Amino acid sequence: MDREKYSSLVEAMADVPDPRGTQGQRYGWRLLMTLIAWAMVAGQRSGHGIAHWVELHRETLIEQLALPYDRLPSEPTLRRVLRFVDVLKLEERLACLRENQAIDQTETPPASESAERVGQAIDGKALRGAAHHGRPITLVGRVVHGTAEVLGEVAVADKSNEITAVPELLAGQDLTGTVTTMDALLTQRELTKQILGQGGDYLLMAKENQPRLFTTIALHFDNPPPTRIIHWVKTEDKGHGRIEIRILETMEATDGWVDWPGVRQIMRRTTIRKLLRSGKSSTEITYGLTSLDPSQATPAQLERLWRGHWTIENKLHYVRDVTLGEDACQARCGSTPQALAALRNAILDLLRQHGWTRIPDALRYHAARPTEALQLIGAVPSPMPA
Repeated sequence: MDREKYSSLVEAMADVPDPRGTQGQRYGWRLLMTLIAWAMVAGQRSGHGIAHWVELHRETLIEQLALPYDRLPSEPTLRRVLRFVDVLKLEERLACLRENQAIDQTETPPASESAERVGQAIDGKALRGAAHHGRPITLVGRVVHGTAEVLGEVAVADKSNEITAVPELLAGQDLTGTVTTMDALLTQRELTKQILGQGGDYLLMAKENQPRLFTTIALHFDNPPPTRIIHWVKTEDKGHGRIEIRILETMEATDGWVDWPGVRQIMRRTTIRKLLRSGKSSTEITYGLTSLDPSQATPAQLERLWRGHWTIENKLHYVRDVTLGEDACQARCGSTPQALAALRNAILDLLRQHGWTRIPDALRYHAARPTEALQLIGAVPSPMPA
């Protein structure tokens, strides 16, 4: 497969193998993919919503696509596309599209910035709508800090958990120049070794699920060895009716006294939150560890990586659930839940690449301007084969 040939969302989707038989095909595969992407950019959230939108805009869609006939696919047809599409191939094509777009947008950074490593967060997300019907589905994704660009997503196998999905998510990836951040559930030795073996670094949370590691780090900050120097940085934010103060302390971990693969620094993070109206405050202490030594990452850089991890929750999972309606979508048949999730990721990336920071505004804008929505997904208004 040529990993550099896709220049638009429709091209990538249309290259997914058509699962239909050769007989009885009334509509072309590219047309079906175009309609699904077009409706989702216009804000549709489910198979029914996509089909209803196509029905309501039938004349406009036929005109814009210059179709040689006056009919469009029915709801059962569009639902079958989502149900039977090869999700693994779809994810592969969308990953190729992202790689190509990244190559087009990459600029050589100044020398002072080139040494900064790129943070990427890994975390799982349950598709709660599908779970309402007794089919629990969890996807594990890899997302760039800050931009929320989705680098990949895989489904957790039945009767398994997120830990078993991460090796597949990272398999074959060159992690050079990246720092992978994960929460405490994924702080596992084998995952750490895989990241290091593929050229990357890590920043992990340490909690009671790794009791020996957690206790060791806590004790060394409560009673620091005489030869260890604690470095720290303080940050403060005000907003949403509260003040939040964060103090990140770091200590070099050498001589093997922290038993973890590749560890170079340990961290203690104290977060103080104070409500402005009531004056009530709370304090939270968390611990972490990283393979970056002090010469590679200062406390300020580690704090940015720590906070950057929550990009995956705030700019991806929350937006998919609330703005794109993933939590409310109860699609559950076949490949539909994962296919819709993959397309939501791709559409969010596409909108942000075009400068949209408020996704609800972007969806309303393209819902009101079908021609511009068509151009956004890369389906040039020209005669489309039947």
